[in-house]
Amino acid sequence: MRRLKVFKSLVMDSLDTITHGSKRYHIWMAALTFIMLVGMYCYTIQLDQGLSVTGMTDRVSWGLYISNFTFLVGVAAAAVMLVLPTYILKDIDFKQAVLIGEGLAVAALIMCLAFVIADMGGPSVLWHMIPGIGVFNFPSSMLTWDVLVLNGYLFINITIPFYILFRHYQGKEAKSNVYIPGAFLSVFWAVGIHLVTAFLYQGLQARPFWNNALLGPRFLASAFAAGPALIILVLAIIRTYTAFKVEDKTIKKIAMVVTVAAQINLIMLVSELFKEFYAPTHHSESAYYLFFGLHGKDALLPWIWTAIPLNVLATVLLTFHKLRNNFKVLFFSCFILFIAIWIEKGFGLIVPGFIPGPYGKIAEYLPTKIEVGVTLGIWALGAFVFTILAKTAIGIELGKLRYKKKK
Repeated sequence: MRRLKVFKSLVMDSLDTITHGSKRYHIWMAALTFIMLVGMYCYTIQLDQGLSVTGMTDRVSWGLYISNFTFLVGVAAAAVMLVLPTYILKDIDFKQAVLIGEGLAVAALIMCLAFVIADMGGPSVLWHMIPGIGVFNFPSSMLTWDVLVLNGYLFINITIPFYILFRHYQGKEAKSNVYIPGAFLSVFWAVGIHLVTAFLYQGLQARPFWNNALLGPRFLASAFAAGPALIILVLAIIRTYTAFKVEDKTIKKIAMVVTVAAQINLIMLVSELFKEFYAPTHHSESAYYLFFGLHGKDALLPWIWTAIPLNVLATVLLTFHKLRNNFKVLFFSCFILFIAIWIEKGFGLIVPGFIPGPYGKIAEYLPTKIEVGVTLGIWALGAFVFTILAKTAIGIELGKLRYKKKK
């Protein structure tokens, strides 16, 4: 009964916190709300007219939605790079950042589920993916495993921070024997969600572009580069516009994680390019289409040749210790690395897997305005959710939100 009262008090205090703030905060939330409304309008058009309003076809059936889904699974998995040193290795330098990282993971997973709903055409078909009701094909279907691990990881990333914040809200310390087992589980689960997503593509024999033994490890390397890079950018914004203190050494340690992951990701990219182009076969046609165009078709060239230089530049800047310790250079490097990996795991991976088709037909894909609108709306939703979570968590951690016992 007492816990219920505390929970109700937490909800009311959180609502009060997220509805009050500076002028800059209200402008930010209003802008996100406007973008979400635009996304909802675009989605209503898609619901009314079907997926024909998108750039996807029978030949290229995964586009912008699944590209963002794949990328965001990696962003969500990257929270483990803060969970591991904080909860398990007891590195206090990561302590300020871990709740922010887990908040990003929750927002990313919500966006993942939203992109899946958008790609399926509408929420009315989701019952197909409910165990016992739909055709779940467990355990043979890799998509089934993907659904299970994503929802499981979402549950873990909601419950652990909630428990810690709930205890802090009451002015108590969180009991390590309660949350540490979940933290251990989340480490393995985070690796699992991205490996299962990679296996989902690797297991499609008719798509030779994805039949690559390095796909799983490269998914992890790119995730542990892009995810922490985003966390660094978010921490920079938080410590600039809030009273929440984030030490320089915390950001520098996360930057080291980004650097190593970016270097490994680049090495794996070079290895893949060598395999595709040194002794090419007809299975290399997707890679040729992506990097050089094929039979006069070259819609993806601007995308990939933007991503590769950005990736190389970011990795080089991060590699040099003096440049990495300059925060202006660090933030710029993290930003362009995030963009580069977003392109690589979308237009550089998902789309070319369908081109050319099994019979050699080249059907190009570019997203329509409706797809872009829905996508921006979902990203705005993720930013909205994260802002709410972060504002509440920061209020609790700073001691501004505390449970007041009624006499």
